[in-house]
Amino acid sequence: MGLPGRAGGREDARGTTGYRFYGRCTEWPLVALDALVTSERLNAVVGWVSVAMVTLWAVESILTGDLLWGGFSLLLAAVASLPALTTRDWLAMVPWPLPFSAAVAVIARATELSTETAGYLGVATLALLVVVELDVFTSVELGRRFAVAFGVLTTMAVEALWIVAQFYSDRWLGTDFLTTQTELQEDIVIVTVVGFALGALFFWYFERVESAGAVERSSDGVESR
Repeated sequence: MGLPGRAGGREDARGTTGYRFYGRCTEWPLVALDALVTSERLNAVVGWVSVAMVTLWAVESILTGDLLWGGFSLLLAAVASLPALTTRDWLAMVPWPLPFSAAVAVIARATELSTETAGYLGVATLALLVVVELDVFTSVELGRRFAVAFGVLTTMAVEALWIVAQFYSDRWLGTDFLTTQTELQEDIVIVTVVGFALGALFFWYFERVESAGAVERSSDGVESR
């Protein structure tokens, strides 16, 4: 099975379960977001606006000397844009809450509203982007529990790479991201918890939406388009 929301797909006369990226809300608490979850075009617009905000703040960070975060922000924007770039379809966008979370993290960092929280959210969002894109836009199918667990493991892997990047930034660029061993260990624990919470929240959301992607799968598990 793929993302939990795929269980709600409808079969056509040929026995093929079709999925469009964002379908009909299936429970009343999401009725207020009906326009977002039922409109593939609106989802793409909100997603691209968020990506544009991430890109602008990335450029601003680079121009002000915050090279590490500027590069990380560009990576977030690139990963979010990857489905559209590979399919050459601007509507191929991950669910809008993901790029929106990336925008929140980047803006929080740029405005110094909460730099540590921005880092946790940014790392977890990047990991979840990778997991969702693998499931939605490729033939890879992830069960709900495995997807959340895989998201947490991916978050930890991204955090490890982020720590290495911070280390060399401190060494070569004179920044002070890493201060004490205790703080480093706390960061690893916190970002893992954030990754689990964010992953569980998003997959709970997908479970209540007829999720979809560029890849369609038949009811017997065979890929179809």
